[in-house]
Amino acid sequence: MLSKLLSHETCAKCRVCCGFVDDDKWEIPIFAGTDERAAAESIAPVRDIPGTESCVFDMKFNGGEIIMCPAAGEHGCTLGEKRPFDCHIWPFRVNSLEGMLVITLSPVCPSVISRPLSEILDFVNSDGFAQRLFDHAEEFPETIKPYETGYPILAIRKKAAL
Repeated sequence: MLSKLLSHETCAKCRVCCGFVDDDKWEIPIFAGTDERAAAESIAPVRDIPGTESCVFDMKFNGGEIIMCPAAGEHGCTLGEKRPFDCHIWPFRVNSLEGMLVITLSPVCPSVISRPLSEILDFVNSDGFAQRLFDHAEEFPETIKPYETGYPILAIRKKAAL
């Protein structure tokens, strides 16, 4: 989905998005719906997201220690195309901000954040990318994360009545 911005090889070498500490566990990818849930359950124990069919990996944290995603392999994600939508779109996120949905960019991804903002905006607003992200968020509202200060806002949509 992001091949115009990121190559598989670049992501597989970096894997910054696959490691978490206690302070950023809110970024653990959500496996939205039954199909994504089945993929997660095939790898490691999961934790339910109440009121949904969705889940996250049940990762245990110990202070500032970096815990790698159970699906992270030496050459990238072992789930391949079955990885969750959250991972397909990272470093982009759909966040909630003042009653709106916003598409943001995580400043943690060194490959994308180093590109000109105009190039990133063109990508987000072309080929229906923003529309797909907003549609997925409205189908699976549990995937919408609160806005994180410092994340550049690239697209905005008023929230639909959920």
